[in-house]
Amino acid sequence: MSIALPRMRPTARKTALTAHVVLSVGWLGLDLGLLTLGLTALVSGDPTTTRAAYVAMDLLGGTWLVVVAIGSLATGLLVSLGTHWGLVRYRWVLAKLVLTMGAATATVFALRPGLHEAATRAAATPAGAQVNVGDVAVQLAIAPSVALVLYLTMTVLSVFKPWGRTRWGRSRN
Repeated sequence: MSIALPRMRPTARKTALTAHVVLSVGWLGLDLGLLTLGLTALVSGDPTTTRAAYVAMDLLGGTWLVVVAIGSLATGLLVSLGTHWGLVRYRWVLAKLVLTMGAATATVFALRPGLHEAATRAAATPAGAQVNVGDVAVQLAIAPSVALVLYLTMTVLSVFKPWGRTRWGRSRN
């Protein structure tokens, strides 16, 4: 019982795979940028640097994170359903789907509100005063760290393709 679209032609497959790789690398790059800014804001004693870091995090993550997260998920679904890999035929594809859905959900519903809250508090802090965003500061350093581990795990899964077929993949020949 495997869901599959008709197999994509080579040009369509390569186009979809290229879009998936570009969006996924973009997601990784945005995450590294957010991690750098989050750690900078967390350890900086300079109010101007801290304020700039939180505002920049919101600018990067407010829009682009959703675009790349949803785009990566959508193109990953397209590639898996339109190729021999299938969506549930191989354990590594299923694992990537679960990790991507978890990361995209956390990005949209947990990380983005924290980014917006930190930027709003930073912008409301008078010039020269130390920015205090409360517990959000630690969350904005931890969340990109966890996301980085997820993205690197998904990359390893894509390259090594471990664990073989699922029971649905074995029953279909």
